[in-house]
Amino acid sequence: MNRYREAGVDVNAGYEMVTRIKAAVNSTARPGVLGEIGSFGGMFDLGELNLVHPVLVSGTDGVGTKLLIAQAMDKHDTIGIDVVAMCVNDVLAQGAEPLTFLDYIATGHNDPAKMAAIVSGVANGCRDAGAALIGGETAEMPDMYSRDEYDLAGTVTGVVEKDELLTANIPQANDILIGLPASGLHSNGFSLVRQILFKDHDVKLTDTPSQLNGQTVGEVLLTPTRIYVKAVLPLIRQKLVHGISHITGGGLIENVPRMFADGLQAVINLSHWPSLPVFEYLQEVGSLSKEDCLQTFNMGVGMVLAVAPARVALVQKMLTEAGMPSYQIGYLKHCLPTADKIVIKRG
Repeated sequence: MNRYREAGVDVNAGYEMVTRIKAAVNSTARPGVLGEIGSFGGMFDLGELNLVHPVLVSGTDGVGTKLLIAQAMDKHDTIGIDVVAMCVNDVLAQGAEPLTFLDYIATGHNDPAKMAAIVSGVANGCRDAGAALIGGETAEMPDMYSRDEYDLAGTVTGVVEKDELLTANIPQANDILIGLPASGLHSNGFSLVRQILFKDHDVKLTDTPSQLNGQTVGEVLLTPTRIYVKAVLPLIRQKLVHGISHITGGGLIENVPRMFADGLQAVINLSHWPSLPVFEYLQEVGSLSKEDCLQTFNMGVGMVLAVAPARVALVQKMLTEAGMPSYQIGYLKHCLPTADKIVIKRG
Protein backbone atom coordinates (compact mmCIF):
# COMPACT_ATOMS: atom_id res chain seq x y z
CA MET A 1 0.00 0.00 0.00
CA ASN A 2 2.77 2.46 0.92
CA ARG A 3 4.73 1.67 -2.25
CA TYR A 4 1.62 2.32 -4.35
CA ARG A 5 1.21 5.68 -2.62
CA GLU A 6 4.86 6.45 -3.32
CA ALA A 7 4.14 5.75 -7.00
CA GLY A 8 1.47 8.44 -6.91
CA VAL A 9 -1.75 6.55 -6.26
CA ASP A 10 -3.48 6.93 -2.88
CA VAL A 11 -6.08 4.18 -2.52
CA ASN A 12 -7.29 5.64 0.78
CA ALA A 13 -8.19 8.87 -1.02
CA GLY A 14 -10.44 6.80 -3.25
CA TYR A 15 -12.19 5.29 -0.24
CA GLU A 16 -12.68 8.77 1.23
CA MET A 17 -14.15 10.01 -2.05
CA VAL A 18 -16.71 7.19 -2.12
CA THR A 19 -17.80 8.16 1.40
CA ARG A 20 -18.14 11.81 0.38
CA ILE A 21 -20.28 11.12 -2.69
CA LYS A 22 -22.60 8.47 -1.25
CA ALA A 23 -25.36 10.92 -0.29
CA ALA A 24 -25.23 12.68 -3.66
CA VAL A 25 -25.42 9.38 -5.52
CA ASN A 26 -28.30 8.09 -3.38
CA SER A 27 -30.24 11.28 -4.11
CA THR A 28 -30.55 10.22 -7.76
CA ALA A 29 -32.30 6.90 -7.02
CA ARG A 30 -35.38 6.09 -9.10
CA PRO A 31 -37.69 3.08 -9.50
CA GLY A 32 -35.83 0.20 -11.12
CA VAL A 33 -32.44 0.72 -9.48
CA LEU A 34 -30.96 -2.35 -7.83
CA GLY A 35 -28.00 -2.49 -5.47
CA GLU A 36 -25.92 0.33 -4.02
CA ILE A 37 -22.78 2.24 -4.89
CA GLY A 38 -19.67 0.15 -4.45
CA SER A 39 -20.81 -2.90 -6.39
CA PHE A 40 -18.82 -4.10 -9.40
CA GLY A 41 -21.64 -3.13 -11.76
CA GLY A 42 -24.69 -0.91 -11.71
CA MET A 43 -28.02 -2.68 -12.11
CA PHE A 44 -31.46 -1.65 -13.31
CA ASP A 45 -34.67 -3.72 -13.48
CA LEU A 46 -36.52 -2.87 -16.72
CA GLY A 47 -39.47 -4.90 -15.46
CA GLU A 48 -40.30 -2.02 -13.12
CA LEU A 49 -41.19 0.16 -16.13
CA ASN A 50 -44.04 -1.98 -17.53
CA LEU A 51 -42.98 -1.44 -21.13
CA VAL A 52 -44.32 -3.60 -23.96
CA HIS A 53 -41.33 -3.52 -26.35
CA PRO A 54 -38.51 -1.57 -24.68
CA VAL A 55 -35.57 -0.37 -26.75
CA LEU A 56 -32.43 0.76 -24.92
CA VAL A 57 -30.75 3.92 -26.23
CA SER A 58 -27.23 4.65 -24.98
CA GLY A 59 -24.99 7.66 -25.34
CA THR A 60 -21.54 8.65 -24.15
CA ASP A 61 -19.78 11.99 -24.17
CA GLY A 62 -17.37 14.28 -22.39
CA VAL A 63 -17.12 17.99 -21.70
CA GLY A 64 -14.17 18.83 -23.94
CA THR A 65 -11.85 21.70 -23.15
CA LYS A 66 -14.48 23.44 -21.04
CA LEU A 67 -12.76 21.39 -18.34
CA LEU A 68 -9.75 23.71 -18.63
CA ILE A 69 -11.95 26.66 -17.65
CA ALA A 70 -13.21 24.81 -14.56
CA GLN A 71 -9.67 23.87 -13.61
CA ALA A 72 -8.36 27.41 -14.13
CA MET A 73 -11.15 28.80 -11.94
CA ASP A 74 -10.81 25.97 -9.41
CA LYS A 75 -14.59 25.58 -9.61
CA HIS A 76 -15.70 21.99 -10.05
CA ASP A 77 -19.34 21.77 -8.88
CA THR A 78 -21.06 22.49 -12.22
CA ILE A 79 -18.96 20.69 -14.80
CA GLY A 80 -20.70 17.44 -13.84
CA ILE A 81 -24.01 18.92 -14.96
CA ASP A 82 -22.45 19.46 -18.38
CA VAL A 83 -21.40 15.85 -18.84
CA VAL A 84 -24.86 14.61 -17.90
CA ALA A 85 -26.56 17.13 -20.17
CA MET A 86 -24.43 16.23 -23.19
CA CYS A 87 -25.44 12.59 -22.80
CA VAL A 88 -29.10 12.77 -21.76
CA ASN A 89 -30.02 15.38 -24.37
CA ASP A 90 -28.64 13.05 -27.03
CA VAL A 91 -30.76 10.04 -26.04
CA LEU A 92 -33.76 12.33 -25.59
CA ALA A 93 -33.38 13.25 -29.26
CA GLN A 94 -34.16 9.61 -30.11
CA GLY A 95 -37.27 9.71 -27.94
CA ALA A 96 -35.72 7.91 -24.96
CA GLU A 97 -36.17 8.57 -21.26
CA PRO A 98 -32.80 8.57 -19.45
CA LEU A 99 -32.65 5.80 -16.87
CA THR A 100 -29.10 5.32 -15.63
CA PHE A 101 -25.82 7.22 -15.74
CA LEU A 102 -22.18 6.24 -15.19
CA ASP A 103 -19.38 8.76 -14.80
CA TYR A 104 -15.64 8.38 -15.38
CA ILE A 105 -13.04 10.74 -13.93
CA ALA A 106 -9.35 10.41 -14.77
CA THR A 107 -6.97 12.58 -12.75
CA GLY A 108 -3.35 13.07 -11.87
CA HIS A 109 -4.15 13.28 -8.15
CA ASN A 110 -7.25 12.11 -6.32
CA ASP A 111 -8.25 15.08 -4.19
CA PRO A 112 -11.37 13.70 -2.47
CA ALA A 113 -12.97 17.13 -1.98
CA LYS A 114 -12.48 18.09 -5.64
CA MET A 115 -13.68 14.74 -6.93
CA ALA A 116 -16.72 14.91 -4.64
CA ALA A 117 -17.56 18.37 -6.03
CA ILE A 118 -17.45 16.99 -9.56
CA VAL A 119 -19.69 14.05 -8.68
CA SER A 120 -22.05 16.39 -6.83
CA GLY A 121 -22.53 18.21 -10.13
CA VAL A 122 -23.11 14.89 -11.89
CA ALA A 123 -25.77 14.03 -9.32
CA ASN A 124 -27.45 17.42 -9.79
CA GLY A 125 -27.62 16.78 -13.53
CA CYS A 126 -28.96 13.28 -13.00
CA ARG A 127 -31.73 14.53 -10.71
CA ASP A 128 -32.70 17.15 -13.31
CA ALA A 129 -32.81 14.45 -16.00
CA GLY A 130 -34.55 11.83 -13.85
CA ALA A 131 -31.63 9.43 -14.31
CA ALA A 132 -30.07 7.33 -11.56
CA LEU A 133 -26.33 7.60 -10.98
CA ILE A 134 -25.68 3.89 -10.53
CA GLY A 135 -21.88 3.79 -10.64
CA GLY A 136 -18.67 5.29 -11.92
CA GLU A 137 -14.90 5.19 -11.83
CA THR A 138 -12.19 7.51 -10.60
CA ALA A 139 -8.80 6.63 -12.08
CA GLU A 140 -5.70 8.19 -10.52
CA MET A 141 -3.00 8.31 -13.20
CA PRO A 142 -0.11 10.55 -12.10
CA ASP A 143 2.04 10.01 -15.20
CA MET A 144 -0.87 10.60 -17.58
CA TYR A 145 -2.17 13.85 -16.07
CA SER A 146 -0.58 16.60 -14.03
CA ARG A 147 -1.53 16.84 -10.35
CA ASP A 148 -4.38 19.33 -10.87
CA GLU A 149 -5.69 17.97 -14.18
CA TYR A 150 -8.64 15.70 -14.74
CA ASP A 151 -10.85 14.49 -17.55
CA LEU A 152 -14.53 13.72 -17.25
CA ALA A 153 -16.83 11.54 -19.34
CA GLY A 154 -20.16 9.84 -18.88
CA THR A 155 -22.48 7.23 -20.31
CA VAL A 156 -26.27 7.23 -20.17
CA THR A 157 -28.74 4.46 -20.92
CA GLY A 158 -32.31 5.40 -21.78
CA VAL A 159 -35.39 3.49 -22.84
CA VAL A 160 -38.23 4.02 -25.28
CA GLU A 161 -41.10 1.92 -26.59
CA LYS A 162 -40.09 0.70 -30.03
CA ASP A 163 -43.07 2.34 -31.74
CA GLU A 164 -42.19 5.70 -30.12
CA LEU A 165 -38.59 5.87 -31.37
CA LEU A 166 -37.82 9.14 -33.15
CA THR A 167 -36.09 8.42 -36.45
CA ALA A 168 -35.15 10.50 -39.48
CA ASN A 169 -38.08 9.04 -41.45
CA ILE A 170 -40.78 10.70 -39.30
CA PRO A 171 -40.37 14.49 -39.89
CA GLN A 172 -42.36 15.76 -42.87
CA ALA A 173 -42.50 18.75 -45.15
CA ASN A 174 -44.34 21.70 -43.55
CA ASP A 175 -43.33 20.64 -40.03
CA ILE A 176 -42.59 23.69 -37.91
CA LEU A 177 -39.18 23.88 -36.25
CA ILE A 178 -39.42 24.96 -32.62
CA GLY A 179 -36.22 26.13 -30.95
CA LEU A 180 -35.59 25.74 -27.22
CA PRO A 181 -33.16 28.25 -25.70
CA ALA A 182 -29.63 27.36 -24.73
CA SER A 183 -28.26 28.52 -21.40
CA GLY A 184 -25.07 29.70 -23.11
CA LEU A 185 -22.22 28.01 -24.94
CA HIS A 186 -23.16 24.67 -23.39
CA SER A 187 -20.09 22.40 -23.89
CA ASN A 188 -19.08 23.00 -27.49
CA GLY A 189 -16.68 25.30 -29.29
CA PHE A 190 -14.35 25.83 -26.35
CA SER A 191 -11.17 25.23 -28.32
CA LEU A 192 -12.12 28.20 -30.51
CA VAL A 193 -13.24 30.20 -27.47
CA ARG A 194 -9.93 29.65 -25.70
CA GLN A 195 -8.00 30.51 -28.86
CA ILE A 196 -9.85 33.81 -29.21
CA LEU A 197 -9.86 34.91 -25.58
CA PHE A 198 -6.65 33.59 -24.09
CA LYS A 199 -4.25 33.13 -27.02
CA ASP A 200 -5.23 35.82 -29.51
CA HIS A 201 -6.19 38.24 -26.72
CA ASP A 202 -5.16 38.64 -23.10
CA VAL A 203 -8.64 38.21 -21.64
CA LYS A 204 -8.84 37.26 -17.97
CA LEU A 205 -11.51 34.97 -16.53
CA THR A 206 -12.24 37.67 -13.96
CA ASP A 207 -12.85 40.37 -16.60
CA THR A 208 -16.36 41.85 -16.79
CA PRO A 209 -16.75 43.17 -20.35
CA SER A 210 -19.76 45.40 -20.91
CA GLN A 211 -21.28 42.95 -23.41
CA LEU A 212 -21.74 40.32 -20.67
CA ASN A 213 -24.08 42.40 -18.50
CA GLY A 214 -22.01 42.39 -15.32
CA GLN A 215 -20.96 38.73 -15.36
CA THR A 216 -17.33 37.74 -15.47
CA VAL A 217 -15.95 35.92 -18.48
CA GLY A 218 -15.39 32.85 -16.32
CA GLU A 219 -18.96 32.81 -15.00
CA VAL A 220 -20.38 33.00 -18.51
CA LEU A 221 -18.09 30.31 -19.89
CA LEU A 222 -18.87 27.91 -17.04
CA THR A 223 -22.66 28.30 -17.28
CA PRO A 224 -23.90 24.68 -17.21
CA THR A 225 -25.48 23.08 -20.26
CA ARG A 226 -29.28 23.09 -20.17
CA ILE A 227 -31.03 19.74 -19.67
CA TYR A 228 -34.27 19.47 -21.67
CA VAL A 229 -35.65 16.15 -20.42
CA LYS A 230 -38.40 17.34 -18.06
CA ALA A 231 -39.84 19.78 -20.60
CA VAL A 232 -39.60 17.58 -23.70
CA LEU A 233 -40.27 14.03 -22.48
CA PRO A 234 -44.02 14.63 -21.95
CA LEU A 235 -44.26 15.82 -25.57
CA ILE A 236 -42.60 12.62 -26.76
CA ARG A 237 -44.89 10.44 -24.69
CA GLN A 238 -47.93 12.11 -26.22
CA LYS A 239 -46.42 11.71 -29.70
CA LEU A 240 -46.51 15.46 -30.30
CA VAL A 241 -43.08 15.75 -31.94
CA HIS A 242 -41.80 14.23 -35.19
CA GLY A 243 -38.11 14.82 -34.60
CA ILE A 244 -35.56 16.31 -32.21
CA SER A 245 -32.09 17.69 -32.79
CA HIS A 246 -29.65 18.34 -29.95
CA ILE A 247 -27.51 21.29 -31.04
CA THR A 248 -23.93 20.44 -30.12
CA GLY A 249 -20.61 20.73 -31.98
CA GLY A 250 -21.22 21.92 -35.53
CA GLY A 251 -24.09 24.14 -34.44
CA LEU A 252 -27.43 24.37 -36.22
CA ILE A 253 -25.89 23.73 -39.63
CA GLU A 254 -24.62 20.24 -38.85
CA ASN A 255 -27.12 19.06 -36.27
CA VAL A 256 -30.58 20.07 -37.51
CA PRO A 257 -30.30 17.94 -40.72
CA ARG A 258 -29.49 14.87 -38.62
CA MET A 259 -33.15 14.55 -37.57
CA PHE A 260 -34.78 14.30 -41.03
CA ALA A 261 -34.37 12.26 -44.20
CA ASP A 262 -33.03 13.20 -47.62
CA GLY A 263 -35.49 15.12 -49.78
CA LEU A 264 -36.26 17.60 -47.02
CA GLN A 265 -34.67 20.96 -46.26
CA ALA A 266 -34.76 23.05 -43.08
CA VAL A 267 -35.33 26.78 -43.49
CA ILE A 268 -34.29 28.69 -40.37
CA ASN A 269 -34.58 32.41 -39.69
CA LEU A 270 -32.00 33.80 -37.25
CA SER A 271 -34.25 36.73 -36.34
CA HIS A 272 -36.85 34.47 -34.74
CA TRP A 273 -35.14 34.06 -31.36
CA PRO A 274 -33.16 36.37 -29.06
CA SER A 275 -29.39 36.33 -29.30
CA LEU A 276 -27.30 35.61 -26.22
CA PRO A 277 -24.64 38.17 -25.23
CA VAL A 278 -21.84 35.58 -25.15
CA PHE A 279 -22.11 34.93 -28.88
CA GLU A 280 -22.09 38.61 -29.78
CA TYR A 281 -19.09 39.09 -27.48
CA LEU A 282 -17.13 36.23 -29.06
CA GLN A 283 -18.02 37.33 -32.57
CA GLU A 284 -16.78 40.85 -31.83
CA VAL A 285 -13.59 39.92 -29.97
CA GLY A 286 -12.70 37.13 -32.37
CA SER A 287 -13.73 38.96 -35.56
CA LEU A 288 -15.76 35.88 -36.43
CA SER A 289 -18.02 35.69 -39.45
CA LYS A 290 -21.63 34.66 -38.97
CA GLU A 291 -20.77 31.44 -40.83
CA ASP A 292 -17.97 30.69 -38.35
CA CYS A 293 -20.41 31.11 -35.49
CA LEU A 294 -23.16 29.03 -37.06
CA GLN A 295 -20.79 26.15 -37.76
CA THR A 296 -19.34 26.15 -34.23
CA PHE A 297 -21.85 27.40 -31.66
CA ASN A 298 -25.50 26.74 -30.85
CA MET A 299 -26.21 30.48 -31.25
CA GLY A 300 -28.75 30.43 -28.43
CA VAL A 301 -30.77 27.36 -29.47
CA GLY A 302 -29.87 24.15 -27.65
CA MET A 303 -32.57 21.87 -29.03
CA VAL A 304 -34.87 21.93 -32.06
CA LEU A 305 -38.19 20.10 -32.33
CA ALA A 306 -39.99 19.24 -35.57
CA VAL A 307 -43.74 19.55 -34.98
CA ALA A 308 -46.79 19.18 -37.22
CA PRO A 309 -48.42 22.60 -37.79
CA ALA A 310 -51.66 21.54 -36.12
CA ARG A 311 -49.82 20.66 -32.91
CA VAL A 312 -47.57 23.70 -32.58
CA ALA A 313 -49.91 25.67 -30.30
CA LEU A 314 -50.33 22.73 -27.91
CA VAL A 315 -46.61 21.98 -27.88
CA GLN A 316 -45.68 25.58 -27.09
CA LYS A 317 -48.37 25.75 -24.41
CA MET A 318 -47.01 22.63 -22.72
CA LEU A 319 -43.46 23.95 -22.93
CA THR A 320 -44.53 27.24 -21.34
CA GLU A 321 -46.26 25.36 -18.53
CA ALA A 322 -43.03 23.41 -18.00
CA GLY A 323 -41.09 26.68 -17.67
CA MET A 324 -39.37 26.31 -21.04
CA PRO A 325 -39.50 29.23 -23.51
CA SER A 326 -39.81 28.29 -27.17
CA TYR A 327 -39.55 29.97 -30.55
CA GLN A 328 -40.84 29.10 -34.01
CA ILE A 329 -37.52 29.33 -35.82
CA GLY A 330 -38.33 27.79 -39.20
CA TYR A 331 -39.91 24.92 -41.09
CA LEU A 332 -39.20 21.87 -43.26
CA LYS A 333 -39.90 21.73 -46.98
CA HIS A 334 -39.34 19.40 -49.90
CA CYS A 335 -36.11 19.88 -51.85
CA LEU A 336 -34.11 18.32 -54.64
CA PRO A 337 -31.57 15.64 -53.63
CA THR A 338 -28.73 17.99 -54.62
CA ALA A 339 -29.97 20.92 -52.51
CA ASP A 340 -28.44 21.95 -49.18
CA LYS A 341 -30.23 20.33 -46.24
CA ILE A 342 -30.43 23.62 -44.35
CA VAL A 343 -30.90 27.24 -45.39
CA ILE A 344 -30.20 30.05 -42.93
CA LYS A 345 -32.06 33.35 -43.32
CA ARG A 346 -31.24 36.53 -41.42
CA GLY A 347 -34.44 38.51 -41.37
